[in-house]
Amino acid sequence: MKLGNPSIMSFIAVLSATAVRRASSFVPAAVKISGGTSTMSFATRGTQTFRPLSTRLMATVAPDAEATKEEIEELPTNENDDQLLRIRHSSAHVMAMAVQQAFPEAQVTIGPWIDNGFYYDFYFPETTDEETGEIVPSRKLSDQDLKKVKKAMDKIIGKNYPITREEVTREEAERRIKEIGEPFKLEILESIKTEPITIYKIGEEWWDLCAGPHVESTGKLPKKAIALQSVAGAYWRGDENREMLQRIYATAWKDPQQLKQYKKMMEEAKKRDHRMLGKKLDLFSIQEDAGGGLVFWHPKGSSIRRNIEDFWKEAHTNNGYDVVYTPHIANLNLWKTSGHFDFYQEGMFDQMDVENEAYQIKPMNCPFHCLMYKDELRSYRDLPFRWAELGTVYRYERSGTLHGLMRVRGFTQDDAHIFCLPEQLQDEIVDVLDLTEEILSRFGFDKYDIMLSTRPDKSVGSDKIWDDATAALEGALKVKGWEYGVDEGGGAFYGPKIDLKIRDAIGRTWQCSTVQCDFNLPERFGLEYVSAEGTKEQPIMVHRAIFGSIERFFGILVENCAGNFPLWLAPEQLRLLPVTDAVKDYCHEVAKKAKKMGLRVEVDRGNERLAKQIRNAEQQRVPLMAVVGMKEMEAGTLAVRSRKEGDLGSFSVEALLDELDRCSEAAEEMVLMGEKEEKEET
Repeated sequence: MKLGNPSIMSFIAVLSATAVRRASSFVPAAVKISGGTSTMSFATRGTQTFRPLSTRLMATVAPDAEATKEEIEELPTNENDDQLLRIRHSSAHVMAMAVQQAFPEAQVTIGPWIDNGFYYDFYFPETTDEETGEIVPSRKLSDQDLKKVKKAMDKIIGKNYPITREEVTREEAERRIKEIGEPFKLEILESIKTEPITIYKIGEEWWDLCAGPHVESTGKLPKKAIALQSVAGAYWRGDENREMLQRIYATAWKDPQQLKQYKKMMEEAKKRDHRMLGKKLDLFSIQEDAGGGLVFWHPKGSSIRRNIEDFWKEAHTNNGYDVVYTPHIANLNLWKTSGHFDFYQEGMFDQMDVENEAYQIKPMNCPFHCLMYKDELRSYRDLPFRWAELGTVYRYERSGTLHGLMRVRGFTQDDAHIFCLPEQLQDEIVDVLDLTEEILSRFGFDKYDIMLSTRPDKSVGSDKIWDDATAALEGALKVKGWEYGVDEGGGAFYGPKIDLKIRDAIGRTWQCSTVQCDFNLPERFGLEYVSAEGTKEQPIMVHRAIFGSIERFFGILVENCAGNFPLWLAPEQLRLLPVTDAVKDYCHEVAKKAKKMGLRVEVDRGNERLAKQIRNAEQQRVPLMAVVGMKEMEAGTLAVRSRKEGDLGSFSVEALLDELDRCSEAAEEMVLMGEKEEKEET
């Protein structure tokens, strides 16, 4: 079942991927459900590479995990492979049927497809032993139970039941649900606002409320490419005051080879877990004494973040943006004007009383930018305005949903809003996509999945403004020459959008960048400009983010490079390793000179043997090391060793620091070779 209020789902799509994931528990972001049907069209395969790549991705394995590199096959996604999506959706239904065959007391709730498979939530009530009359506690699913469920799934697949769609009236659906005693289905039925009600049946054995799509029959499912993974707890509707459900996570692919590749990818992902590396490399922490979901940036993590933010600001100012700053709280009336209080109240922290007025800690930045625009009368000659902000926002997330840097309660959005004339829109979108490409490629992300989402059934704005805005987005993508998929009806209620997922070193996709037209906030805030004809018109507002949030992007970056940060980002670019105490002062002089140039150079304490110093630097992922002995001090040189390239030879201090400075500015690794001693023949 894929359910939810499309307007609300679309409204919060402008928020960070954190909020989107909450919504997608009911409606996957790439699919829009309306009128009992689900539609998804693909103009082309929506994966775009911005420089020539082979069809394989080289995954650099963390050195302390494995000493080799292995090739990672690029796996298909729900967005670019409709058949894979159908397999996962149908597999979820087959799993639910198998669970109820194995454990007849189980009640079904929802079972959506997700990025790498699907899950289904089940409720197991207490039962009564027929012989003794004793109360039997609700079942807790075990690994052995999952094996039993998988065996039942294989039998269902082997029988090749047809999977058929049936339309029924609301009354008939309610009658059938009551007949089989499924109370959660009644709640789901109440939340469906469209007619007719659609049901998908597996033969005549099992059925569920569903909008589709599915494969034609269970025999179309590749049972050797389906694996049940784990069981987790989940509250019904995410409400801790409701029933605790048991969620079975599973993965499904088109063939066993893809499943094997996925399992390899998951093994590699464990070695790259940003929570583990964040602690190991002393980058950040979540201090539970201060509260869950609040990030503490340690000096090394702060150094990386500062470099990310400095580059972001420079790139934006170079591309015609003005960087702005806005408050962290505002009067509650602002959020009522914007509509966020009505649509997103459950994601906002409680208000605080300030002189008998309610104030709200901000969950987003866009209303502040609207107030700034409205501060004075604007002329068409003034537009466009491009305002960018690294704005820290706070959103309520239940403790059970928090996950490292990926899902937190306080985070910094790399937000920007453009206020422009309708005829400027396409050029502005092209510029946004250019800037997105420029920024993401700096961090090594140059392979994307792109989706254009169009007008949903419930929306604001005239047909003309929707048609023009959609044409502008589509035109911008064509100007860029980028391939993209089309999600018909998947736009936000306030405007169409482009979403971009990045692919990391091991083939996973991450939602980051978004470009969204907004016809709603300009109307709510009464934003206007004076046209060339002297009339007052409403500007088009564009929401856009490139990272999504600094915290989440940082987590993605850590996992992408397995903690081996590129030289320009590394918190410590060069470590000097003194062989003897006599050279320590020389080392500190070099480090001081480097820091004045803005380089990050540290001196090892020198309390360990040289081999141990080298090992420590390697474990802490320091890109460059320089062994310093009496010979180097007397000659004013440094013998440099690269963690990636090995021995680079000897450099004068000035030459080395100049090359480091150049590499940092150009975001390049140091590969320049210095002088090397020739070994005497023996």
